[in-house]
Amino acid sequence: MNKTTDQVVSLDFSEEMKNSYRDYAMSVIIARALPDVRDGLKPVQRRILYSMIELGLDPNKPHRKSARIVGDTMGKYHPHGDSSIYDALVHLTEQYSLSIPLVDGHGNFGSIDGDGAAAMRYTEARLSPGAMALLDHLEKGLIEFVPNFDESEKEPTVLPAMIPNLLINGTTGIAVGMATNIPPHNPDEVIDGVIAYMDNPDITIEKLMKYIPAPDFPTGGTIINQSDIPMMYETGEGKIKIRAKVEIENGDNGRKNIVITEIPYTVAGNKTKLVENLANLMKDKVFEEIYDIRDESSKEGIRIVIEVKKDRDLTNLLNGLYKKTTMEDTYSVNLLAVKEKQPIVFNLKNLIGEFVHFQEDLYTKEYEYLLDRAKKRLEIVDGLIKATDVIDLIIEILRGSSSIKQARACLMEGDTTDIKFKTQKSQKEAATLRFTERQADAILTMQLSKLIGLEILKLHDENAELLTSIGEYEKILGDTKELYKVIKNRLKEYKKAFHTPRRTMLMNTSTMDYVEEVKIEDIYILIDRFGYTKSVDISSYSRASEDNLKEYVHIIQMKNTDRLCLFTAEGNMYQVKAESIPRCKLKDKGTLIHTLCKVDKENILLYTSFDQLFEEQLMFTTKKGYIKQVSGVEFETNRSQISSTKLEDGDTVVSITPLSAGDILAGYLKVIILTEKGLSLGFPLSEVGEMKKTGRGVKAIDLEKNDFISFATAVDSNAETFVYNDKELSVKKVRNRKRGQKGQKAQL
Repeated sequence: MNKTTDQVVSLDFSEEMKNSYRDYAMSVIIARALPDVRDGLKPVQRRILYSMIELGLDPNKPHRKSARIVGDTMGKYHPHGDSSIYDALVHLTEQYSLSIPLVDGHGNFGSIDGDGAAAMRYTEARLSPGAMALLDHLEKGLIEFVPNFDESEKEPTVLPAMIPNLLINGTTGIAVGMATNIPPHNPDEVIDGVIAYMDNPDITIEKLMKYIPAPDFPTGGTIINQSDIPMMYETGEGKIKIRAKVEIENGDNGRKNIVITEIPYTVAGNKTKLVENLANLMKDKVFEEIYDIRDESSKEGIRIVIEVKKDRDLTNLLNGLYKKTTMEDTYSVNLLAVKEKQPIVFNLKNLIGEFVHFQEDLYTKEYEYLLDRAKKRLEIVDGLIKATDVIDLIIEILRGSSSIKQARACLMEGDTTDIKFKTQKSQKEAATLRFTERQADAILTMQLSKLIGLEILKLHDENAELLTSIGEYEKILGDTKELYKVIKNRLKEYKKAFHTPRRTMLMNTSTMDYVEEVKIEDIYILIDRFGYTKSVDISSYSRASEDNLKEYVHIIQMKNTDRLCLFTAEGNMYQVKAESIPRCKLKDKGTLIHTLCKVDKENILLYTSFDQLFEEQLMFTTKKGYIKQVSGVEFETNRSQISSTKLEDGDTVVSITPLSAGDILAGYLKVIILTEKGLSLGFPLSEVGEMKKTGRGVKAIDLEKNDFISFATAVDSNAETFVYNDKELSVKKVRNRKRGQKGQKAQL
């Protein structure tokens, strides 16, 4: 609620913020970021082009400094900063961004590589022929002009665009809460589609796509999801997958070359980054098949050469390049534009329909203008012809008049007052004259040379031509079909002027998985007591001193293609690919194991490699007295986490003991169990059967109330000691009994 007391205004803060932000958002949407559906231009682009036509920068005129163009645009129409205006001007010159560039730049306006444009004081520009298709007929009053920001000038609300610029050149813009991303199309195809719509306004999008099958990017490339295009045109939203175009050539020394000749549209203006990305992947040995990379691009076109080592799989390498580089990229489409100050998502047919309706309005106004001008000229020509018939009388009126006003009154109204005539007859004839104001002015300004017989004949010819033109104009204005004929004929002229063959190929395919050529080598996984983990190669490990290795509580030798397996007291197994463990120097700290897998705060009991696990049995012993053997094969999985054993509520795994197949077959292994109350039990491993990982196990020891197993292991029956809490204890003092019996007081 607003209250005004003593010139102090009280406002609700949330309401004021809401209103202010809404006003700001609408300003950005309508007046800054989004194009008008009619001419396909954002306000800054429209103002630049209008400033240039005001400066007289036609395509046949000399270039003018960009700084002058930017200054005029900013000072008269767009007070939002010179850099943003210059950036928009530079974009309008980019042949790799627009199907029909609207500005002809002279100087360094950047490149497809990603080089920036020179400062505006160094570059020059003028309008292109494409821009004239948007600016022609400005003088005919076809569009509305409104005051500029300070009401010192007039500017057009839209340009009289005679070509479907929005579809041909596309656009990109980010507003508040919305964005537009309209891809460029082939001029020939779009114009054919517009003509097809005019021939049949009920045409379906499916039939329209016979003329406009897909976007056509100035950089070429290949659209590989052609089947998704119909839905994109139906809904106004979708994704286009664009792939670079490549050729295979023979290289030196039996090598093959992959040559990129066209890049995705999304990489245009940033080609150097693509080349650097490829070079880094080669340097980091992500693609060991690559021998060398060269950028041989020139004014003739794109040429990026990827030399491939001898006898390598080119198809597999290409799949990898498409997957890991911007040689294949996605362009998100959103056909959003402004209509009557409302942002709307259009489909293909609606966009064309809006352009056609705009053309109807423009051409109707154009022919109304031409008809009006022809009628006015016909009025003058008729007056001049009549004047030549009574030229002696008119000369007598002029010689007898004391002022132009007096002569005009006589010609228009037959007023002979105070005019001196030679005869009474002349005065009577003068009194009958009834020329119109326009005819009278033309007679008064007529040159004597018009009285030559040939000139009079020309007036009669012009009169006939004007009558014919007026008939044609009235016919066009009175029949929509005739109006459409005129529009279509002019569109065909523009099609001829801006003819461009399709550059982007269409197909349906997908990127196959890349099978990397991995060099298999031995590595060591080092894990310290805090859980910091790293991998080192054999040479680094062999150079390490014993003192340096003492800080690592777990050292696992494995292949770089293997997986590190972690078993926890909570009954889970986690896997980490060896390639995911950072390769470090011995002095480096490494990475916490918890960041490499989702082990969180679980208590890790065993680290092992999968290759080792695959050849072993694991003996699981739980706190509540269950024991079992499980084959390592049971843990074969591609998942990063699985359950390793079944546990009762409140139970946990106390011990996981790896057992080799040789030791198990020898039959000399003895299981040792210790409890929290100091009881012990020993029995042959043969009494523990092999189970699935989903099994709970069998009873290892008959526990007393409130007693739990605290330790379990398996040792050679001939062994004299075993290790418990970093102490060596005597095996003989653990009495041998059968599995499942009560334990005896341990005298260890």
